[in-house]
Amino acid sequence: MVSVVRVHLPSDIPIVGCELTPYVVLRKLDKSLITDDIDETAPVDGHFLRYKWYRIQSDKKVEVCSVHPTEQATLQCLGCVKAKIPVAKSYHCSTKCFSNAWQHHRVLHDWAASAINDNGTEEEELFARFNSSSSGATNTNLPPTGSIVNLSNGSAAPVYPAAVAQRSRGETWFEVGCSKTYTPSADDIGHTLKFECVVVDAETKQPVGSPSQIATSRVIPAPMPTPRRLIPVSVVDANGHLDLDGRLSSFGTFTALSYNILADVYATSESYSYCPSWARSWNYRRQNLLREIVGYRADIVCLQEVQSDHFEEFFSPELDMHGYQAIYKRKTSEVSQTLDGCATFFRRDRFSHVKKYEVEFNKAAQSLTEAVVPNAQKKIALNRLVKDNVALILVLEAKFGHQGIDNPGKRQLLCVANTHVNVHQDLKDVKLWQVHTLLKGLEKIAASADIPMLVCGDFDSAPGSSPHALLVMGKVDQMHPDLFVDPLGILRPVAKLSHQLPLVSAYSSFARGLGPALEQQRRMDPSTNEPLFTNCTRDFIGTHDYIFYTADSLTVTSLLELLDEDNLRKDTALPSPVWSSDHIALLAEFRCKPIVRR
Repeated sequence: MVSVVRVHLPSDIPIVGCELTPYVVLRKLDKSLITDDIDETAPVDGHFLRYKWYRIQSDKKVEVCSVHPTEQATLQCLGCVKAKIPVAKSYHCSTKCFSNAWQHHRVLHDWAASAINDNGTEEEELFARFNSSSSGATNTNLPPTGSIVNLSNGSAAPVYPAAVAQRSRGETWFEVGCSKTYTPSADDIGHTLKFECVVVDAETKQPVGSPSQIATSRVIPAPMPTPRRLIPVSVVDANGHLDLDGRLSSFGTFTALSYNILADVYATSESYSYCPSWARSWNYRRQNLLREIVGYRADIVCLQEVQSDHFEEFFSPELDMHGYQAIYKRKTSEVSQTLDGCATFFRRDRFSHVKKYEVEFNKAAQSLTEAVVPNAQKKIALNRLVKDNVALILVLEAKFGHQGIDNPGKRQLLCVANTHVNVHQDLKDVKLWQVHTLLKGLEKIAASADIPMLVCGDFDSAPGSSPHALLVMGKVDQMHPDLFVDPLGILRPVAKLSHQLPLVSAYSSFARGLGPALEQQRRMDPSTNEPLFTNCTRDFIGTHDYIFYTADSLTVTSLLELLDEDNLRKDTALPSPVWSSDHIALLAEFRCKPIVRR
């Protein structure tokens, strides 16, 4: 017969909305061990497994701290109750906890007051993020954030009907699930869960032996960040023109998001020991990332560090349900068995796919080595240049209405590049060469059609570095210190390091902004006109992520607000229970302008 050897939970801290799937080790009749699920329809050795999940509810009500969700709450903020802020945000474990959190907690009160003044619904204003899009692209078919996760928990009904199973010693056991996987709901907050599995005889349908059980700690709510606002940008554009009413533009608007989501293979305890293990687990991070990405409702989403299995099994099907078409390019694997790559998603109701280009920098390195490196140095050159990085370039056609007066009815195309230039900081020549290679490819596309362009991604390059200078200035100063690192001579002559694309960094609009954008300037570096940081860990803080656009064909109308370092540092750094990547998401809203031939 089959017997249960061990039952183990990947994390003993369950979080609302995050699947719990125990590891169940079984011994077969031949003494071999397996971890496969044994369903009633496919018994093994005449037996199958039956599962139950229970919520153990004490007669004494227990609330959890909103700041330290593994701790029991001892006080409640009555201001939150009065302002009708969701009750889970009002609890704290101690007066010190409440005092330390007040600087950030009071923001919720300010937002609630603002929502009331604007005659909005507090719940919608505070926590729905972008329920309506200023790009005119609201998708009324999108479910609310809380319904992203399917909470069927093994039942045919949408929600498993909790039933009292037994009572004892001041506790009530509610049966809440009947499959191996269970997703905690809001009803479970503050309560422990118990998983039970038992071997069942396939013929008699009777249990064989005693059930194996394991209990969790108390269920905690998923930490919810203060929503990031979309800030309108009334700017003096990159050409010095004041665009107050959109007269410089003649076509529709759209939004684009760029986000390095931190692949699970890199989210190690060694690198991110300050992040709690439950918040670092992929089961938690994937749901938190999905909630964040869907909440932004961007028309175009460029993600980096997406593992191929996570793309196929999670992001592609999940975002498909929210109206996105997905295209993926995995990194090449000549240096190491890389598992991640770049994924670009676009909303099917806003864009259609026209063409795809894939850039493999390894192939470009081989061509370069063959052309300019002496035979004796080819192996050394390839070892330096081959880093498995890729870029994914899509040409899309807009479906939104055209108000063009110059070319009524003309197709509105858009070129979107997505890349992660992941190169060690010592290899400055390789980093610059890869960015230059990408730009030359984009120039070829631009030469074949007048087309607006976005260049998104993690360039692993700080503002003022040679790759950043090349992108925004179109050239690199011949005295730039990065150029002194060129052992293969691939950067010479320096004059070749140029391009003709009129690229501008979207977030530089904050530096030129008026009105609401002025408050964001304290989160900008005035010397570079870029954010102070987009990547924040315990050992590093700086800007590596960008959204560049062609300023002759696009203008920025709004930007997603930047995060405050002090706020992030209360959890040491990123990733944290609130934000599930070590990078922050960037989002810009653009308006198409009449094409001026380059």
